[in-house]
Amino acid sequence: MRWDELPAQECSVARTLGVIGDRWTLVILRECFSRVRRFEDFRERTGASRRILTERLGKLVDHDILVRVAYQQRPARYEYRLTRKGLDIYPILVTMLHWGDKYYGQDSGPPLILRHQPCDHDFAPLMVCSQCKTPVDAREVTPRAGPGRTVAQRSQRA
Repeated sequence: MRWDELPAQECSVARTLGVIGDRWTLVILRECFSRVRRFEDFRERTGASRRILTERLGKLVDHDILVRVAYQQRPARYEYRLTRKGLDIYPILVTMLHWGDKYYGQDSGPPLILRHQPCDHDFAPLMVCSQCKTPVDAREVTPRAGPGRTVAQRSQRA
């Protein structure tokens, strides 16, 4: 499967990867959650070339993950802000951060610690069942066909 074919797949993971799955996009999103908003700041913090950064920011705007907001008229300059759809990516990045700390961390500890402002405690992400609120383990989950699955896919295994 080619990279540009991912968004057309019926698999939600493949479609998601087609939008945010390349290394530069994830690094840009990481910076968005660190409250970086301006093009030059993204360039400085990510090391991405102007061309790459322009393409990835444009794609994120096209997919309504970021919105461009003017902050200066002459010359025209814009900030990139997360939309609701963009903010919903946060659990993905925090889970990746936690996984990276756990399996590729340094002996000295994680380079970034997350603090939950309302309770003022450091935290690690935890996936819980939306119904019973208990932690979810991959070995305790059974995938099943959903309403968006085609007839051909339903005859195959999940």
